[in-house]
Amino acid sequence: MRLPAISRRRFVSTVAGAGLALPFFELLQPGRARAANGVAERFIVFYFPNGVVGPSQDGQPSQWHCTGGGTNFTLGPMLEPLGALADECLFFNGLSMGPTDTGNHPGGARKLLTGADYGNSESIDQLLARTAGNDAPYRHLYLGAMASQNNPSSDAFISYVSPGNSIAPQDDPVAAFDLLFGDFMPGGGQPTGPDPKQVTVIDAVLDDMNRLRAQLGDVDKAKLDLHLESLREVEDRIKSVGELPTCDSPGLDTTGLPGAGNQYDPTAFPAVLRAQIDLMVLAMSCGLSRVGVLQNSHHTSDLLMSQFPGTPMYDPGYDIRSHQASHYGPSHAPGNVLYDAYVQQNQYWVSQFTYLLQRLVDTPDPLGGGSMLDTSVLLLCTEVCDGNTHMHDNMPFVLAGRGGGAINPGRLLDFGGDRHAGLLAAIAHAMGEQVGGFGDTNSGPLPGVLG
Repeated sequence: MRLPAISRRRFVSTVAGAGLALPFFELLQPGRARAANGVAERFIVFYFPNGVVGPSQDGQPSQWHCTGGGTNFTLGPMLEPLGALADECLFFNGLSMGPTDTGNHPGGARKLLTGADYGNSESIDQLLARTAGNDAPYRHLYLGAMASQNNPSSDAFISYVSPGNSIAPQDDPVAAFDLLFGDFMPGGGQPTGPDPKQVTVIDAVLDDMNRLRAQLGDVDKAKLDLHLESLREVEDRIKSVGELPTCDSPGLDTTGLPGAGNQYDPTAFPAVLRAQIDLMVLAMSCGLSRVGVLQNSHHTSDLLMSQFPGTPMYDPGYDIRSHQASHYGPSHAPGNVLYDAYVQQNQYWVSQFTYLLQRLVDTPDPLGGGSMLDTSVLLLCTEVCDGNTHMHDNMPFVLAGRGGGAINPGRLLDFGGDRHAGLLAAIAHAMGEQVGGFGDTNSGPLPGVLG
């Protein structure tokens, strides 16, 4: 999938004026817009494949779900990487995706964001892209990390532009970055110099930034410097991803993907995912989009997570694939190679979600109202509960962020089998879209989710 193109004039006016300079310039303008109280500014989905260590086949309790209730709860072992950020999250027990199209990975992926059996609805991210996000230059950012590996079927992708019609994400962070920022020219004029592609975003807006600095106090200058430093760091990281060894996996089709191949080498996966996370945060901090999806691999994935360097899973002499590990057997059995690998995989995904949350905590919202996490809503999700049983009950959703006051996090809610479409409806309300229902249900937002 290619992200939508915008004209150079619109891009320059948006990024130079609104995306990079304006968020800091607005700090000086007390009359300018701020994030609306009680309405989220942005929505991000973070998807990972193949479920969690849920209730086992032989009846052992879930290692994912929290215990307790309300504000008095204990994280499940798989959620422990969230640590200090648990108070920025809502946790759920008892949410179901329903009894139809159930007991399998594809059915779960179809229902996950559509709230409808067989994917028979527009997904929540696409609804919000065309409503709350409609005025952004990029209504929808769909970034993947190995999501299109081995050309999966259409039900591997979780974003549905219309009932039954999913789309694929952009797996290459270099291509995504180039599309978002690569055509940027100084002052909106014609390319200058022998190789205009070498003009970075930082260089292109440097003059504007220098003029702006003269108007800022010390605190706002420091914020501006942090913003520019972050932009340069992301740009450098993405360039380094493109220098990783080319993937030689058989059957991998890289046709038409600029720089493709590198991001399908499993040893490159952690760097690619971090680049996509950083790019998502950067694009949203620049005002380029309000709605995004980060899709890690896809259901029934052959992702070789044992080849991720720098992680507890790393074992170059032993191939363990994501879907393989999810079929760990009827019992939670430490010492079972597949079970131990699956535990590590779950905790890895949660740690990467935590990294995304921390990036948002560390980034001031350009419209005011605190950090970007304070004004955002994020959904952590996967397509089944326990990866071995494939059940679609007691789904392992986590909602993060305060949504500009729309969400009151730091709680555990138990819904006793209610449909998850009510959670998706609540997200729409948090983004200012007063839907009566969503997907297969018309009951509106789940009680207790909204602040």
